[in-house]
Amino acid sequence: MAELPSKIEDYALIGDCLTGALVGRNGSIDWLCWPSFDSEACFAAILGTSDNGRWLIAPRDEVTESSRKYRADTLILETTFRCADGDVTLIDFMPPRGEASDIVRLVCGDRGTVSMTMELVLRFDSGASVPWVQKMDDGGIRAISGPDMAVLRTPVKLTGKDLTTISEFEVKAGDCVPFVLTYDSSHKDVPREINPEHALRDTESFWEEWISHCTYDGKHADIVKRSLMVLKALTYRPTGGIVAALTTSLPEKIGGSRNWDYRYCWLRDATFTLLALMNNGYKNEARDWHHWLLRAVAGAPSNLQIMYSITGQRRLLEWEADWLPGYERSRPVRFGNAAHAQLQLDVYGELMDTFHQARTENIELDETSWGMECALLEHLSTIWDRPDSGIWESRGPGEHYVFSKVSCWVAFDRGIKTAEQYGFKAPVERWRKIRDVIHADVCARGFDRERGHFMMAYGVPYLDASLLLLPAVGFLPPNDKRIVATIEAVAEHLTRDGFILRHDPRQKRDGELEPIEGAFLACTLWLADAYVLLGRIDEARELFLRVANIANDVGLVAEQYDSLAQRQVGNFPQALTHIAIINTANNIHSALHPAQAPNAQRSR
Repeated sequence: MAELPSKIEDYALIGDCLTGALVGRNGSIDWLCWPSFDSEACFAAILGTSDNGRWLIAPRDEVTESSRKYRADTLILETTFRCADGDVTLIDFMPPRGEASDIVRLVCGDRGTVSMTMELVLRFDSGASVPWVQKMDDGGIRAISGPDMAVLRTPVKLTGKDLTTISEFEVKAGDCVPFVLTYDSSHKDVPREINPEHALRDTESFWEEWISHCTYDGKHADIVKRSLMVLKALTYRPTGGIVAALTTSLPEKIGGSRNWDYRYCWLRDATFTLLALMNNGYKNEARDWHHWLLRAVAGAPSNLQIMYSITGQRRLLEWEADWLPGYERSRPVRFGNAAHAQLQLDVYGELMDTFHQARTENIELDETSWGMECALLEHLSTIWDRPDSGIWESRGPGEHYVFSKVSCWVAFDRGIKTAEQYGFKAPVERWRKIRDVIHADVCARGFDRERGHFMMAYGVPYLDASLLLLPAVGFLPPNDKRIVATIEAVAEHLTRDGFILRHDPRQKRDGELEPIEGAFLACTLWLADAYVLLGRIDEARELFLRVANIANDVGLVAEQYDSLAQRQVGNFPQALTHIAIINTANNIHSALHPAQAPNAQRSR
């Protein structure tokens, strides 16, 4: 068995807009949840060992050099291995189709002759269950475990050894050996066979057509387009829901316990997501995302959650997979997310802002939307002054977080603007009074008069990176001295090696040693956005490039960056980071070309 890739950035993403897989530089697929993003994994080696499931295709001979890239503007991954006797390219992709889900792997000879090995270790139930494997009449295999079925078809001979399906074969220049692994429910008939070459053409056409709608024409278009494709790949096609990341439990600190499941849809990302899609030519995707939001949050406002599943499911029970040793021994490995039950007041502002931004861009809303928005604000009027868990989902006692209160102000502000701009019936004067009370409360209790800047929470004299969003949402003008001082304070105290932390390192936390996690890449870009509002474009561009340079060789970025170890950490690829890359690029481009480009600031 080959060693697993040692770094998160050693992986590349393939996907079919139902689920996705992570492919290592060594040709091993070490993560895949089937049939959807939030299902249990059938390849979980990234959280353990090869015995927890993976699919390796690689040369048997020593590899002297390797390289990889995506084929143009697609999600088709091409990994080239150079050996003494020849070169071979492994082409990996997942064709978006309406039926069963497939992974297609083509082994194509480029030069000479290369001896190859294939090892398929299927382990359903996230690495816990060994399936029953049977040979089929066509030479392929069918693996079944409970409700799950996977079928492997290939023209090369397959054998079984030590609960692993293996094959050894040679590839000569001009040869192309296909492997197709297909998933379906075990009670169904064996899924139909697909033509690998046709699937490759269809997949290439799908991504080329999709990216052709991108309207971004500023600098660094390559990483903006790649980030948009990541966002599309993390979208669950049947519902329009967008998961925060492909993975669960990739650690925020190597060897630590801050390991969370991000395979769900967070409301806190809603406005940023909508702006990233709308401003770059993807109104259909923005509309689908917005309609997912409407369906997910429908119901009593008191039942509003901070996150939902890709289908809108509410109960996301958290449990630990104790049989998985964790990524580089980072335990526990968690599935589900208990934070779904937290009170986080910022989601009300996120929702109301999303509705407002959608209307501004003429996205058609459900006729019942305004009634639901009014109900949300009515409920918020009774709870805005409560402590909550905050945007960073603290699992300790609640606080009066400044950004949470500002988000409550945003909710009423956007409600007022919507009612006035579109002539909707609403208690505008009452909302205006509440909005003004919240504003005064934040300025009185959330402002550190001694230091001259806003605090993370009332009576807590520390900072957090969410304060960078205060000018973006329009709470105060960017040039207000309180805002300028807050931005400067965050830059001074939350910077580590040129990147922004989300938590103030001066605030000691019980039982946790500094650093508790890597720098938060989206927050680094929020500082860039704040600099744009202050007219400090050169500094904004410097921060943008710093984050862009963290991306791996195929343009993918995780949630955080450990500047001490110089490696990516956290779940991967992270939608919020890629969204921030898109929006910051737009903001910088808009500042330089105001008549040509849209901006992604939220204060309009």
